[in-house]
Amino acid sequence: MERNSTFPLVLANYSHTNITCSRDNVLKTVVFPVLYSFLFLVGMSLNGVAVWVFFRIPSRSHFIIYLKNIVVADVIMTFTFPFKVLSDSNMASTSLRIFVCRVSSVLFYLTMYISILFFGLISIDRCRKTLKPFRGTNSARLTRRKILSGTIWTFLLILCLPNVILTRKTPTSPYFKCSDLKTEAGLYWHEVVNHVCQVIFWGNLVTVIVCYTLITKELYKSYSRTKSHSTGGNTSQAPSGGTTRKPQQAKRQMNANVFLVLAVFFVCFVPFHFARVPYTMSQTRGVLFDCKLKLFFFQLKESTLFLSSLNSVLDPLIYFFLCKSFRNTLFKTLKLPPGTCSWITGKGSDTDSGSTALRNSSACT
Repeated sequence: MERNSTFPLVLANYSHTNITCSRDNVLKTVVFPVLYSFLFLVGMSLNGVAVWVFFRIPSRSHFIIYLKNIVVADVIMTFTFPFKVLSDSNMASTSLRIFVCRVSSVLFYLTMYISILFFGLISIDRCRKTLKPFRGTNSARLTRRKILSGTIWTFLLILCLPNVILTRKTPTSPYFKCSDLKTEAGLYWHEVVNHVCQVIFWGNLVTVIVCYTLITKELYKSYSRTKSHSTGGNTSQAPSGGTTRKPQQAKRQMNANVFLVLAVFFVCFVPFHFARVPYTMSQTRGVLFDCKLKLFFFQLKESTLFLSSLNSVLDPLIYFFLCKSFRNTLFKTLKLPPGTCSWITGKGSDTDSGSTALRNSSACT
């Protein structure tokens, strides 16, 4: 990590390019450290509650199994934020910055792609529950989902481990980048991992889009059927003599809640993956990029990376709005009535009217 200060004579051979191409601007050393500090405090609070609640919920559905894996990934990601804050703000020692390059950053990306894979699985599960709402589950299916979860963690750990092992070069200057610590094989493996992760992301992006397209079509059909059934004097009389409409607002809220997964996926992960490829090329094939272009791709990567970090505080919204078991356990622990926040969730009671597809598309089952 380069600085803009005047260097001592002993570092006179440090290239002038590195001085003028410094990454140490206000965005990197002040703005992002402040934002990540806030993100750490909020993320630890929300994910701490999520862990506490999910510890009390048995894994009786595919959805809950996937959510529990995302909670673990989010907690690990959140723990990496303080190291990034110290490193980016130039408050870390050389050894701590080496630790960030070798371990902390690797864990951050590991948990990001674990979340992406489980977002894809959640989308498949929500699609299945919408299209085939009466298909139940059993212990064998739950066991397979747990094995699948373990396989995902194992695969990504094996994929990322060489990035730790091959980031072993000793920095020749106190002003270094993480790529300066990688061996030649490490730079090659870093590029390979980037391509694999791109395949993971784009594959899951296609999965999410296809699943939510099918969900949208089914919800529209369900809404049309419900609307047709409600026409022709199907309104109820209020005690005061006026008419009371069926809970269409609650249904619209329910439909919107279903698309939280899609919204979080697009906000957090899509921008970063458009920026990562050129940034990785600028790191591994530096001779093809001049100083200003490298700096631009770095700032673009850091900006979109912060959006990816927001995933750790946005995921609890998914738990709350899409998982009835999570809400009930949380309200029970806080000694709140089950209908609390029904005006937000769109689920004023457990017997919301409407089609099965409308109910099951947002149920934590």
